[in-house]
Formats: sequence, structure tokens, C-alpha cells
Amino acid sequence: MKESSKQSFREYEAIESAMTSYLKSAKTGDASGYAEDWYEHTRVVGSLDGQFYNITRDETMQFAEQLGGSPEVESRIAYIDYQGSAAVVRLESLNWGGVRYTDFFILSKAEGKWKVSGKVFDAHDRS
Repeated sequence: MKESSKQSFREYEAIESAMTSYLKSAKTGDASGYAEDWYEHTRVVGSLDGQFYNITRDETMQFAEQLGGSPEVESRIAYIDYQGSAAVVRLESLNWGGVRYTDFFILSKAEGKWKVSGKVFDAHDRS
């Protein structure tokens, strides 16, 4: 097998790994990992219950911690796509705080590490 094929495969794993703190926060309410996996400049945009959000990484961390954990949440990475040092992840979550979400994350790789640079979400409905 070509080394380039192995490296390409490993990039998908590294991108998925960058989502770990977000997935953990859904279950536990602990969003402290965002500080390592998200750039400080990261913005989150979307609407929930008719309210539009355009918030910072730190505000997103506070929101997740105030919401608390949802141990019953189910999350699936629907797809990952990347080219060079740019990537997109689509994440589907069911029952995070009683809401179904579709999240689109933009990631960038710098200094050998993938990090979230932005997120746009859609809150479908409440349970």
C-alpha cells in the first residue's frame, strides 16, 4: 500500500479526533476541551427556538456547560471531507438537551493539529 494512501486514511482519523471534546460535552456538559480543540477565533452561528446565535468559542463553552450533559444523546459523524489543511465535518445529533441538531464544522490544520475554526448549526426540533 502506498504511503500517501495510509496518510490520507490517518487524516480522517485525526479530523474525527478533533471532534472528541464536542461529543464529550454533549454527554457530560464539560466543554473545557473546546479550549484545546477549537481556535480562539471560532464562531458559532445558527438558530434555536427562533433565536439567532452568533457567538464566540468561549460563549459556546458557557452555553454547553449551562445546558448540562445529555447522557442519552446520540451523535453520528455523517461525513468528513478535506483537502490539504481544510476540512468540513457534518455531525447529526439526536436529543442533545431535547433537540435534534445538524452541525457543520469547518476545521483547519496548523502545526500538525486539526482544530475547529467555525460551526454553523440547525436545530430541527425539540422532543
